[in-house]
Amino acid sequence: MADTATRTTIRTGRRGRASFGSRPSSGTRHPLVATAMVLPLAALLVVVFGGWDAVVTQASSVGVMLGR
Repeated sequence: MADTATRTTIRTGRRGRASFGSRPSSGTRHPLVATAMVLPLAALLVVVFGGWDAVVTQASSVGVMLGR
């Protein structure tokens, strides 16, 4: 079963990638885009799990390590 993904990739070749656009994927993302994607989820997790104190403590610890 694990080998089916490999066969599918080989079989589709270039034709499969062309359907998703002509721009090749480099595997990197601009840091601002990554931040914009992560912040809403992080805020949701803080609210749902009530972890605001833990977030403040961790941020404070990182600030002390960086010397600020």
